[in-house]
Amino acid sequence: MTDFTDDTPLPLSPYRVLDLTRVRAGPTAVRQLADWGARVIKIETPDSAGGDGGLGGPRDGPDFQNLHRNKRGMTLNLKEAAGRATMLDLVRQADVVVENYRPDVKERLGIDWPALSTTNPRIILASISGFGQDGPYRERPGVDQIAQGLGGLMSITGDPDAPPMRVGIPTADLTAGLLAAQGILMALLARGQTGKGQWIRTSLLQAQTFMLDFQAARWLVEGEVAGRVGNQHPTSVPTNAYETADGHINVAAVGDRIYARFCDCIGAPELAQDPDFATGGKRYRNRAALNDRIAVILKTRVSADWIDWLNAAGVPCGPINSIDQTFADPQVRHLEMARKVADDGPDLTLVAQPIQVGDHDPALRHRMGAKGADTDDILAEIGYDAARIAALRDGGII
Repeated sequence: MTDFTDDTPLPLSPYRVLDLTRVRAGPTAVRQLADWGARVIKIETPDSAGGDGGLGGPRDGPDFQNLHRNKRGMTLNLKEAAGRATMLDLVRQADVVVENYRPDVKERLGIDWPALSTTNPRIILASISGFGQDGPYRERPGVDQIAQGLGGLMSITGDPDAPPMRVGIPTADLTAGLLAAQGILMALLARGQTGKGQWIRTSLLQAQTFMLDFQAARWLVEGEVAGRVGNQHPTSVPTNAYETADGHINVAAVGDRIYARFCDCIGAPELAQDPDFATGGKRYRNRAALNDRIAVILKTRVSADWIDWLNAAGVPCGPINSIDQTFADPQVRHLEMARKVADDGPDLTLVAQPIQVGDHDPALRHRMGAKGADTDDILAEIGYDAARIAALRDGGII
């Protein structure tokens, strides 16, 4: 199968990445590298050794393909000495290894940082865990929803009089993956100066806590513990999802000037003059009364009218789309956020990269193939002959 190099190499095309990840956080990190040209080898456990537990959904399903596009794949049983030796041979010719095992697992397998850096001092190891590589929760199994709860996000998500609510996407997983990819890029830059690899670590808990952002700063600086405010912004009023004559819209009338324009646009200039709502602080303290008055007005017109009028007046406003409506939106279509995989298989459309880097096009070059489809080719590239490959297969190592 193709090694994904072409006549116009992408920024990461010089680098070879060994992908030991599964589920979501790790694959998210590696997807960033693969889409931008890195030569990724996804390593999975052979079915003869128990496979990978079915994590990640069906191989030909949308989730698996969206996470693992632009990769080649091989199988390798790391629980056996021959599998570990083969892994270290791969490491000798690689630039990056990415894994999201529990911290103790890679130590038991003999592929932790001391082992890999001894094998290849230029290697970069990126490790994503649930709660960190050390500390009291080190060996706990970590999944996104647990991190959302432990990391404070669920306490500020949902309506004030409702139970805590998880966010509708695995935000801890996704953020940890993106931060790991950023760490890998920084380590590659540093290696260009020092010639040495580094161990990059992040976790779902660190990522989720970091993403509390201003809500965390409210506590750390002011001692204020944020609560749930539903669709309203925690501090900027009026920012809310409002009912219209035919649905709902988002409005963000932030700051005094935009708020005044908003009041004029909805035909209620008196709201800008009302002493109870004249400043941001007063609007924050009197948000319930202000929202009640706005709600009555916005129910009188259809969503499209308000969206057109408010945006024309410079007031941020938009629809609340379902996912199919999002991908039908003219701006989303213009940005080409849905892209077809360019290989010769059946039509497959996946989520595109959201970053533009000069004239580079991070195309979706190839879907993930059958498990282990590239094993022989990959081992041949690092110098294994046909007899050695056959022996590994006979021994259940690949």
